[in-house]
Amino acid sequence: MSARAFDAIIIGAGQAGPALAGRLNDAGIKVAIVERHLVGGTCVNTGCKPTKTLISSAYAAHTARRGGDYGFTVDGPVRIDMPAVAARARKVILDSRASNETWLAGMPRVELIRGHARFVRPNVVEVGRERLTAPRIFINVGGRASVPDLPGIDDVVVLTNTDMVALDVLPRHLIVVGGSYIGLEFAQMYRRFGSEVTIVERSDRLIAREDPDISEEVRAILELEGITVRTGADCIGFAPSGADIAVSVDCKRNGAPTIGSHVLLAVGRRPNTDDLGLDAAGIATDARSYITVDDHLQTNVAGVYALGDCNGRGAFTHTAYNDFEIVAANLLDGEDRRVSHRLTGYALYIDPPLGRIGMTVAEAAKSGRPLLHSKRAMTRVGRAVEKGEALGFMKIVADADTRRILGAAILGTGGDEAIHGILDMMNADQPLETLRWAVPIHPTVSELIPTVLLDLKPSD
Repeated sequence: MSARAFDAIIIGAGQAGPALAGRLNDAGIKVAIVERHLVGGTCVNTGCKPTKTLISSAYAAHTARRGGDYGFTVDGPVRIDMPAVAARARKVILDSRASNETWLAGMPRVELIRGHARFVRPNVVEVGRERLTAPRIFINVGGRASVPDLPGIDDVVVLTNTDMVALDVLPRHLIVVGGSYIGLEFAQMYRRFGSEVTIVERSDRLIAREDPDISEEVRAILELEGITVRTGADCIGFAPSGADIAVSVDCKRNGAPTIGSHVLLAVGRRPNTDDLGLDAAGIATDARSYITVDDHLQTNVAGVYALGDCNGRGAFTHTAYNDFEIVAANLLDGEDRRVSHRLTGYALYIDPPLGRIGMTVAEAAKSGRPLLHSKRAMTRVGRAVEKGEALGFMKIVADADTRRILGAAILGTGGDEAIHGILDMMNADQPLETLRWAVPIHPTVSELIPTVLLDLKPSD
C-alpha cells in the first residue's frame, strides 16, 4: 500500500496540535493533522472550557444567595435551571470547537483528516484504509479519566468528568470519589447548584500533594458550604441500592455505606496511548503508559515527538501549549528550549481558588537548605474583605542564602491571578528584593505580596 507523503503529521487536535500546525503552515511545511474525535481536545470539550463555565454559573447562584451579606434581597429562593446551565456550557464548547476548526481550515498547507491514527512504522501511520508518511510525527493524543477496577464498579453507573459536563439534571445526592483537583471543583459546583454532596477520598486529607495547612483550609471551605468530606476511605466499593448507588467508605470503623443518586469518579487520568500502535514504531512508554520523551520532547525514535498530557511531563492545558512552544522554537527558530526550563504553576478552581507555583513547604524542607517562611490570612487583605470573600491565606517559602522564592500558594479570592507576579519573578530568577520593591496597585490581592515578603522569617 502506498503512503501519502507530508512534511509533518500531527496526531491529535488538542491544545498543542492546532497551534503547532499553524506554525508549521506559516513556515511553508505541508502538514496532516489527524483527529479521531473532537477538535480541541480535553480543554475545549470536556475540561477547562465547560467546567469553568459551570463554575461561573455556580458562583453566580452562590453570590445571589448571599445577597443579604451585600445589602440586597431577592424574592424567593434561587432556582437552578440545569438544562439552561448545561446549554450555556454546551455553547461555549461548540463555539470554541468551531473556532479551532475554522482556524485549521484556513491554513492552506494543513489538511485535517478525520479518523484514528495508528503507527505502522516509525514514519508511517495508518488512518482507516489510508497510509500517511512524514519525516516528523508529533503525538498529541491527550488523556482521559482513569476508571480503576474497584469492587462493584461494573454493577452501577459511574460518571467521569466527560459525563458531568454534559449532565443536564441536578443530582439529588452526588458522591464524588476522589478528593483532588477535578473532584473538588465538581463537588463545590454541584453543592452550589443545590445537590447534597459527599466527597470520598482514600488519603487522610484532600489534595494530598499540597501542604497540610492548605488541605485543611480547603476542607474547611467546602464543609462550610455543607459538603460532607470523608477521608481515609480504605474500603471504596459500589453496589446498587434500589434506584440509588451505595458507596462503601470505611469497612473497619464505620461499615455503613454512603447512598447517593449519582457517583462521579475523579481518581486520576491516564494517557490515550494504548491503541496507537506504538510498539510497531518502537516508541517507548513508561510503566503508566506515558510516552517517554527527552528534554526537547523527542521520543526514543528519531523524528517522533510527544506533546501534552500523553508524555507525562505536564497535566495542564498551559503545559501542553508550552510543549508546542518548545518544539516550534527548537525546530523553526533555532533555539534550545527545554522542558526542564519551565516552572509549572497551576490552580485549583474551587471558590476561593488556589494558585500555586514551585515547591511546597514540605518539599523545600526536604532540600536541606536554610529557609524563610511567611504566611498571611486573607482576612488581612483589604481587597478580600471588601469583596466579602476573605477565606484562605497566602504564603511564601524562600531560600535564605540565595534570596530566591522557592514556592508560593495563594488560597483566596483572585489567587489564580495574583500568583503570576510570583511566577514571573521566579522565572526571571530575581531576588526577593525585586518583588519587594515593586509598587502594586491598590486595592488588589497582589498588593499584599510585598508585605508577605517583608514578613519572611527563618524556620523555627
